[in-house]
Formats: sequence, structure tokens, C-alpha cells
Amino acid sequence: MSTDMYPQSTKEIAERRRALAPHSLNAFHEFSLQVFAEGTLSTKVKQLIAVAVAHTTKCPYCIRGHATAALEVGASCEEVMEAIWVAAEMRAGAAYAHSTVAVDAMQEFGKTQR
Repeated sequence: MSTDMYPQSTKEIAERRRALAPHSLNAFHEFSLQVFAEGTLSTKVKQLIAVAVAHTTKCPYCIRGHATAALEVGASCEEVMEAIWVAAEMRAGAAYAHSTVAVDAMQEFGKTQR
């Protein structure tokens, strides 16, 4: 991962974050453990969902962490890539869906220009 825009997380950074907000960090860690535990959805499916969501939120740390976690719980590289394609479709679909706002603005503009 490039260090130009996104620095590598280091032990020092992790320790500083813990020191700044230990209770919140512990609560978040516990929450994360619960969210990714086996349940109605398998841990593998949850990690694949996380891979897709990480791509839609564009978080490089999340992409790397959840892609690795998905592989560690048995996802194949093909499954990870398929999850990424689902994310790509959702991003493109959102752009298309939001074109409603632009079309509406164009219609309104046309009404005021008469």
C-alpha cells in the first residue's frame, strides 16, 4: 500500500489510538467480534459482504483487511472478486439512480426558461 496518501498502520499509531480512547476502542473491537461471528450468515459470507462494502466506501485499510479475512475463513479469490463486482454494480447503479436528480433539475430549468 502506498505511503503517499495512506500511511501504514504502525504499532505506535495503534498504541496512540488506544491511549486516546481506550473504552471506545474496546467497545468497537467487541462489536466487531460480534458482527463477524457465525450466525444466520456464515463468517465467510459476512466477510464477503464487508469486502463489497469496503469497496463502496473506498477504505483501503478495510479493503485489505476484509479481503484477507475473507480468504482466511475460506473464501476463494474468485468469491472475493465477485463480491467486488457486486460493489462495482452498486456504485454504478447509485450513479444511475441519482441521475433522477439531474433530470428533475433539467426539467425544472426548462420550465423556467420558457
